[in-house]
Order: sequence, then structure tokens, then C-alpha cells
Amino acid sequence: MPRYRLDIEYHGGPYAGWQRQDGPRSVQEALEQAIKSFCGETVSLRAAGRTDAGVHATAQVAHVDLAKDWRADTVRDALNAHLQMAGDLISILSSSVVEPDFDARFSATGRRYLYRILNRRSPPALEKGRVWWVPKRLDAEAMHLAAQRLIGRHDFTTFRSAQCQANSPLRTLERLDVTRTDDEIEIRAEARSFLHNQVRSMVGSLKRVGEGAWTADDLAAALEARDRAACGQVAPPDGLYLVGVSYDGDSPTKC
Repeated sequence: MPRYRLDIEYHGGPYAGWQRQDGPRSVQEALEQAIKSFCGETVSLRAAGRTDAGVHATAQVAHVDLAKDWRADTVRDALNAHLQMAGDLISILSSSVVEPDFDARFSATGRRYLYRILNRRSPPALEKGRVWWVPKRLDAEAMHLAAQRLIGRHDFTTFRSAQCQANSPLRTLERLDVTRTDDEIEIRAEARSFLHNQVRSMVGSLKRVGEGAWTADDLAAALEARDRAACGQVAPPDGLYLVGVSYDGDSPTKC
């Protein structure tokens, strides 16, 4: 039974997140329905990251076992055709046959996220639903300097959802960069794994630094508090993208 790796992009706006659930349609459900339409099999996909409702991906990775030995490009093209027919905002960028022990989630050695803030007085038109619109001018340089206080291995309880199911709040944050290009601020985060809502929680707290309500010391104090109540606003899902997943043997990349 061959195992296929699927590299996927999607607009998260119409979906209730990655994970299949009772109620609104999820990305996982849409893909599993496309597979059933393609080859008649009922399968369960496993993904590298269980993105929340409204969160996007340019480089999600999932794996699936199929009974028949299909050509990898046939799997890609057939799934895209069924996704298009269903009106889904999901695209299979590539499909490849992998070793049976490859696991999209547990084999991953790193994950990279991008958060986009549109920082201008006028609201977005073309980018609505794909950025966080913040009309008040933010100091991106101050945000970046403060962000470096979060780098390293810490107890990230402050920046963890109350519904987070991770066994431990300890995580090693390898990168948290804030840059501005014209009216857009980009925040790029990299770690082996993240807690539920960690990136959006950090971004919301960094916004407080950018608007002058917090200093870098305030951000560090929030981290040290290990208390969810110390967190700033949780940024909306609109601006968050899963932009990379690393595996052993991959060529080095930067998000």
C-alpha cells in the first residue's frame, strides 16, 4: 500500500480549520472527499499542522495511504480536478511517493509561519481576509527588538490557548523576525513545533509594543508571568500562513 506525500496550499477563510469535525467543512474533510471521488477510498489524512479556522497555508504537508499504486502526478491532477469541481479553495502543489514510515506530522523537524499585518489608514480591498488590518501606525523596529526576547526555550503558557492539548508548554522558538515593506509588516516565526494559538498570541502582544502600549520589558514580563491573562490581544486568523515544514534530508530553506 503506497504512501503519498501531498504538498498543499489553501485559503483558510471558508473552512473550520484543518481538522475534520462535526459541523462546518474543514480542509481535511474537503481533501478526503476529493480522494473518495477520485478512487473510491475512505481515508484519513494526517497533516504537519492543524491550522485553525481562517488560517491559510502555502506549504502544508499531509500524507495518505492508497490501496492502488497510482502515479504521483495522477494523484495530484485528479485531486485538483475534484477540488475545483467542488469549488474548494485548495490546491495540491505536488504529490510524491514516500517511505512507509514517513509521517507528515511526526517526521517534521521544523515549522515556519508568516503573519501579515496591513498597516495603513485605508482598509484592504483585494487582501480582505488575508491580512490583519491595523490602521494605527506601528513601530516595526521596536516590535522586532522586543520579539528577540521570546527567542529560545521558554515556558510559553502566556501565549498558549486555554484549549491547547499539548503535554508541555515548553517550546524552543528559533526565529521571530518583524520587518516592514511599505504598508505591510511581516512577522516570521520558526520552531520545531508550536502551541495552539502561540503565533497569533505573540503577534497580538507584539502589536502592543508597536503601538507604544508595551515595552520590550513588558513583553518579557508577560512571558515570565506564565499566565494566559498576561497575554495581549490574540491576533485574528486572517493574517496567518503556514509557509514551510522541514524534514530530515531537506535542503536548507528560509521562509
